[in-house]
Amino acid sequence: MASFPITLTRHIIEKQAAHPAATGEFSALMVQIGLVGKMIAQDLRRAGLINILGGTGKTNVHGEAVKKLDEIANETFLKVFHYSGLVCALASEEMEKPVHLPENCPHGKYMLLFDPLDGSSNTDVNMPLGTVFSVLRYEGKAGLPSEAELIRRGTEQVAAGYLMYGSSTMLVFTAGRGVHGFTLDPGVGEYLLSHEHIRIPAKGKVYAVNEGNYHKWPAGTRQYVDYLKVSDKATGRPYSTRYSGCLVADVHRMLLGGGIYLYPGETDKPEGKLRLLYEVNPLAMVVEQAGGRASTGTMRVLELEPKGLHQRVPLLIGSPEDVSQAEAFIQGKR
Repeated sequence: MASFPITLTRHIIEKQAAHPAATGEFSALMVQIGLVGKMIAQDLRRAGLINILGGTGKTNVHGEAVKKLDEIANETFLKVFHYSGLVCALASEEMEKPVHLPENCPHGKYMLLFDPLDGSSNTDVNMPLGTVFSVLRYEGKAGLPSEAELIRRGTEQVAAGYLMYGSSTMLVFTAGRGVHGFTLDPGVGEYLLSHEHIRIPAKGKVYAVNEGNYHKWPAGTRQYVDYLKVSDKATGRPYSTRYSGCLVADVHRMLLGGGIYLYPGETDKPEGKLRLLYEVNPLAMVVEQAGGRASTGTMRVLELEPKGLHQRVPLLIGSPEDVSQAEAFIQGKR
């Protein structure tokens, strides 16, 4: 008889059993994140039929046009975690300030930061989309956490991961002891373990970058991308380019197949585009736990001391050898 597939719930409970002091809150938190993914995936499947494509006419804190699905995904997180008893504060790329949940305090042990719908420019054309999340522990015994308590280095994350919405819906996460991927079986409504102990190859043959920005990049970045295109069998070049417009989808490709994703700083915008707390830190934790690297070009992402809730940083992420090589070009060592 074939073995029964491992569900997300069973996987979490089994891991929890290895920690006698565990009280079950983290397990419940991950199940709730899985629920958010199911609800967003359902909306995405029906988006073209129930008039939730297109924009809202609003702009977010970053000055970007808000899509209807951005707003729906953000509201889904808020609805699921209200009265959950798990999370005492939520911070989102779509919200200027954190949302505090006094009904979950003081027993709520966690704070959750998230990008509710990554790649939302893809919503109207049925391309891949994602959700990114970062989990922090809240140690406060009295009162609600301040905004400053959410602004922490990536090394302080207790868990991180992403949901990817494509031909299937996947939940990939780490709690600091390896990376596991679960695929949603829509027939039974359960996430099933499909990718256990993911390990990223040391080197890849694929790169992902928005080359429309080529002439905005510093010389070292341009030289690195040019280098990847030169044919040289000894070094496995040329690399193929794969860029979807969805950070989650592109990083997922690198995680499974190797290679490098870049969203570098620009000459006039050295801070880059991606948000450190909502996108970069959680993906960096996942990739590092799988044996990869994540860098700003000059330092390890997870060691960067954040200055603000919506801080932006450049990002090189993927196979360790590829990231190290990109750093050498950007730092003028090649």
